[in-house]
Amino acid sequence: MTTTPTARCRELLLAGRRVEAELAVAELIASQFGLSVTHASIGADWTSLNSVNGVVDVEGGDRWFFKFHQEEGEEATVGEYYRAEILQRAGLPVDVPVRASREPGRQVLLYAFRHDRRLADVCLDIERSEDRALERHIVALQRDLDRRVGQTYLATLHASNARRSTDEAVHQLFHHRLRTPSDPRHVVGRVARFYESQTVRLPGSELRWEEFRALRWRINGVIYRHTIGQLFEESLVRLEPASLGGSGAVTAHGDAHNANIWVEDHGGSPRLVLFDPAFAGEHVPALLADVKATFHNVYAHRLWLYHPNEAQNLFAVDVVVKDGWIDVAHDWVLTPLREAFLSSKIENVWKPLLGALCERRLLPGEWERIARCALFCCPTLVTNLRAGESQGPIPGRSPAMSALSFAVAVMAGSEPYGNGEDAFTPFIAAISPAL
Repeated sequence: MTTTPTARCRELLLAGRRVEAELAVAELIASQFGLSVTHASIGADWTSLNSVNGVVDVEGGDRWFFKFHQEEGEEATVGEYYRAEILQRAGLPVDVPVRASREPGRQVLLYAFRHDRRLADVCLDIERSEDRALERHIVALQRDLDRRVGQTYLATLHASNARRSTDEAVHQLFHHRLRTPSDPRHVVGRVARFYESQTVRLPGSELRWEEFRALRWRINGVIYRHTIGQLFEESLVRLEPASLGGSGAVTAHGDAHNANIWVEDHGGSPRLVLFDPAFAGEHVPALLADVKATFHNVYAHRLWLYHPNEAQNLFAVDVVVKDGWIDVAHDWVLTPLREAFLSSKIENVWKPLLGALCERRLLPGEWERIARCALFCCPTLVTNLRAGESQGPIPGRSPAMSALSFAVAVMAGSEPYGNGEDAFTPFIAAISPAL
């Protein structure tokens, strides 16, 4: 099968052949838009694991920001063009692409060039420098955006159905990564590609995936209800698109992690602006609407998911595997910035949304399991958590960081037994409606 231009660009980039990849991008944009491209520069983007973006210059001095997706579903980029308009109509601040190529395998978007920084990069600077003044400023902007997002959810909340839910692109981030179209009833997809038949290297031990997925977990002395294998199997069922059609839907970006948000400060009126709405829609299952934003803006930090080499020097991780159990002791905690983000998500987004779902009898009794399964899928399906497996800008993690990564995923997806607490139990308790 002939490699498409977008796939070729990403293959070259992943192979470390950046100059060739940039030439391929320049050729693609020139051919699709009839522009005389003088130079294309691919961004060094530590969060773009399934897309390529950067800056392209053309004759006459014009400059554009370009972006395209290239993963299991290339159709995501072309949908982004009109999905931005959906968010704009709903009253959300969103950057709308000005030109689009819709040809399969050549799908690319051009945005007006901005000098603004992405919120993810600003937050990384805050946590590396401990700049408290900038932290307070960013937290205030995040709370303003969360209020607008939460209000949009309430204003657009409605009963949906299986067909509408199934048609939503947001499932590409969850259920579609768990299976393949040819085998929808079994956990395959990225799970097979990242983990099946592979070796999991931990501090002091190596296990086959089949052994690792069956281990019982005890993390910082707290025992958890599920194995990794059980969490993947349950996620395939809980996150099935049609089954979510009866639990309420909203207009949502769906993938509003902070790498998809500009920090705009034009004319002295700072605000946050959404972009990259490839998975936005008008019938996004309400329980999935803010999962990606919550996990990736809060729990994916400090550093362990995207910058495991730096995290290696911050956190101590001890692992013991014995008699079917894995014991992990770690000192990872949320930073003050992420705690503030979580507080805003609880107050402005999750608590009002779940309350409204409950009031309108749209909240399923198993809502916590649905939300936890989606949270579990965020880290495990976005990149390979096994030691030594690099993906694009994310370097391969050490055995200790692999153990921490899987431990955080288990804490996200599984309730502790008894009165055990971790970083996720206060969040779930705070958003649970009084039934």
